[in-house]
Amino acid sequence: MRITRSVRLGIGAIAVAVLATACGGDEQRSVSQSAESGSLVVGIKFDQPGLGLRNPDGTFSGFDVEVAKYVGQQLGVAPENIEFKEAPSPQRETLIENGEVDYIVATYSITDARKEKVDFAGPYFVAGQSLLVRADNTDITGPESLSGGKRLCSVAGSTPAQNVKDTYAQDVQLQEFDTYSACVEALRNGAVDAVTTDDIILAGYAAQYPGQLKVVGEPFTEERYGIGLAKGDTESRTLLNDAIEEMIASGAWQAALESTVGPSGYPLPEPPQVDRY
Repeated sequence: MRITRSVRLGIGAIAVAVLATACGGDEQRSVSQSAESGSLVVGIKFDQPGLGLRNPDGTFSGFDVEVAKYVGQQLGVAPENIEFKEAPSPQRETLIENGEVDYIVATYSITDARKEKVDFAGPYFVAGQSLLVRADNTDITGPESLSGGKRLCSVAGSTPAQNVKDTYAQDVQLQEFDTYSACVEALRNGAVDAVTTDDIILAGYAAQYPGQLKVVGEPFTEERYGIGLAKGDTESRTLLNDAIEEMIASGAWQAALESTVGPSGYPLPEPPQVDRY
């Protein structure tokens, strides 16, 4: 889908008006307005293999990166004019609310609580919560087996570890870090017994450390990944949803998933249905 210059100008004006009304003139960005200027700032993860990874040469790779670039192109912005900004889990809403990014594609689960602060396009992928353990571990097979005071790591600003404690293992010891890569290092050096987050994220880390780490058990939640953008930027959200649907219909979604996540051995699912709430 390509949008003409006149259409983009009109959309930009509408989006600015909507944000000014809904947000009291704060610093939130309109995606359409930024796209009209010819550049975008997009939040991604920098430390998730197969999803959002900053490579040693300064380039970026992963499925979220490919989604971000495809959406940008559908808005008329070439990949080289997209600036990627790190979006750690605890900072995602703040980055959007402060206008530091146009949108975020960073394994960002759509939840009712988050929709009170930001809007979402998508979902563009559906994952499920799982567990990562050391390869020689035999006693952790699922969330219930974390009972007995086992040490479980996840990321501040995310919900997986608390979900395990509330639902499956009340006496589990929770450890939080700012990034999943820090959790993985703690797991590798024996400081924690397991890491929990979405299965697709964990599969990337297991592939990064073959023979050292493994994903265990069946997924025990449903995590719908969306593209986060400023609350009230309805026109832009519609365009982002259009772009996601076009990526799926064109085959680009499948190709991107196969090239980025496929090498980890993660079983590739069918594409999701966009929810235009």
